Amino acid sequence: MLSPTAVTETNQLIDQLPAAAARSLLATCEKLTLEFGQELAEAGGPVIRVLFPITAIVSVTAKVSDHTPLEMGMIGHEGMLGATLALGVNRHPMRALVQGAGTALAIPAPGFRRQLKDSPALQRVVHGYLFVLNQQLSQTAACNAFHEVSARLARWLLMMDDRARGKALVLTHLFLSDMLGVRRSAVTIAAGQMQEKQLIRYSRGHIQVLSRPGLEAIACDCYPTDLEAYRQQFGSHDL
Repeated sequence: MLSPTAVTETNQLIDQLPAAAARSLLATCEKLTLEFGQELAEAGGPVIRVLFPITAIVSVTAKVSDHTPLEMGMIGHEGMLGATLALGVNRHPMRALVQGAGTALAIPAPGFRRQLKDSPALQRVVHGYLFVLNQQLSQTAACNAFHEVSARLARWLLMMDDRARGKALVLTHLFLSDMLGVRRSAVTIAAGQMQEKQLIRYSRGHIQVLSRPGLEAIACDCYPTDLEAYRQQFGSHDL
């Protein structure tokens, strides 16, 4: 397990806790390295451990019939995987996989339940995050139904960039098309237009955001809506 003093980077939900509650939680955590594409949970599967991403980024996806999984939510250093334990539910509602390699803090489900029982502050933070996550899922469902590919792609890239803290993103057009639920050719066209406008740089599966203001100008209003939901709950626009 970790010594609290050994943690130099944490997670924004943990940062919301009073110092004593944060130290207690960190003392039960183990720091893990997560690899791109690693499956973390199956829909309906048991919550074995709770993850608080630090530099890793997790995608939660839904699957319908024979279609490829569609991304419904994104979890980075602002969130957690396994929050349903706070509702007394020991199941994952959706499949979760790593879409950005990096580190996370992990705590076994029984230990997390004990922390919840002993810490009203942790309960408040997790319940608040569940509300924000529910808003994100609802917003994504509406976004997928009503907004154009270029606007959705810009929103998605901004969300990834927030959680990657400005680092280059390792992504292929095929992966992006699967996450957005559109044809690969549509992503290729939209990404090409963004590159021509020098909003992004794309090369060999790596995408670097060059102009956040430029992407924000073409992204749908779902992006600022997501930020506002987090700000209202936790007092910050920053993810």
